[in-house]
Amino acid sequence: MRYLDGEPPNPDIPYGESMHDMITLSMVLSLVIGVCLFIAGRHGNIMWMKAWSIGLIVLSLAYLIADKLGFI
Repeated sequence: MRYLDGEPPNPDIPYGESMHDMITLSMVLSLVIGVCLFIAGRHGNIMWMKAWSIGLIVLSLAYLIADKLGFI
């Protein structure tokens, strides 16, 4: 990440908003991927795929809800 000339980095926000936006985008994509994997696991009757996809969906939703409520 580059800073403007003469501007010191802000220690309170080390990665800035762009990093936060990328993590939020990753969680949205994880939610979509989790739903797709759950559907594939149900179709193929694969228990581990259903379990991992439910975990991915729950953790992605938890992050997005915490982000929306301002905990992150």
